[in-house]
Amino acid sequence: MQYRTLGRTGVQVSSLTLGAMNFGRIGRTTQDEATAVVDAALEGGINVIDTADMYSDGESEEMVGKAIAGRRDDIVLATKANMPMGDERNHQGSSRRWLVTELDNSLRRLGVDHVDLYQIHRWDPRTGDEETLSALTDLQRAGKIRYFGSSTFPAYRLVQAQWAAREFHLGRYVTEQPSYSILQRGIETHVLPVTEQYGLGVLVWSPLASGWLSGAVREGREITTSRSTVMPERFDTTIPSNRARLDAVERLAGLAEEAGLTMIQLALGFVTAHPAVTSAIIGPRTLDHLHAQLAAADTVLSADVLDAIDAIVAPGVDLAAHEKFDTPPALLDPSLRRR
Repeated sequence: MQYRTLGRTGVQVSSLTLGAMNFGRIGRTTQDEATAVVDAALEGGINVIDTADMYSDGESEEMVGKAIAGRRDDIVLATKANMPMGDERNHQGSSRRWLVTELDNSLRRLGVDHVDLYQIHRWDPRTGDEETLSALTDLQRAGKIRYFGSSTFPAYRLVQAQWAAREFHLGRYVTEQPSYSILQRGIETHVLPVTEQYGLGVLVWSPLASGWLSGAVREGREITTSRSTVMPERFDTTIPSNRARLDAVERLAGLAEEAGLTMIQLALGFVTAHPAVTSAIIGPRTLDHLHAQLAAADTVLSADVLDAIDAIVAPGVDLAAHEKFDTPPALLDPSLRRR
């Protein structure tokens, strides 16, 4: 396992992070299974666990808390808030009112008195940066969080938040958690240059592109991944963007075979090769998934392999741009771009 410094915090983190989204109802994972995955991940050298309040409506945090009991200080523990937690209109967002309340809920579910990294799950256009950053700064000063970060923010919002922190003398986001894979390289254009400029740690999610790069998706095979059963439209190869992904996967599979690598090694080795990336979040549902991903922990791709990947999917290109979560709202809602 490789270890890197998380932005400018001085904290040393593993190049792979254990993502806990599949713990609980989403991944149909039991507590015993989740604990076994955590045990194996820690034994394999992973020292970061990332979860969120909304994963299975808090069940993931509860399972993580039970799995790490007695060894919390050995783990860099990260969670997130902002997404809806129920139907109440104010049980979501990035307001001081909600963040103060929901952090206490997360701490209770996790069974800890603080988290190392508290992340805003998505940019909230209804809430000003000063409101959110002042709440996070106060929570940090209270000792309930050590650091705070953003997740899937557009590049211009990252810049704005850094400006607001300086303007109002508040704590700043020290990490960003964007989506990044060989098939979704758009963040190379704007987001990663910004994170490098401001010295942010970067924890990337979906490095296996929702299973497209796991080795299980190939031409002529029925697609039966767990994600394909939940979001079948993202794997319907009659859709042009999905056809483009499958074509790229076939070429990448040939490249991996030629290099003596698994598809997982190719995919994780690619994202962790970028100098702006601190750690890649893996989300194993089973021990077999985890072991296959841990096998890629020390993968270092040669320049020739990286150049070949660039020839298959060009730098800065998203093969499924419509699936991005950091698109400015006005591009999605016509009413926001009409007078």
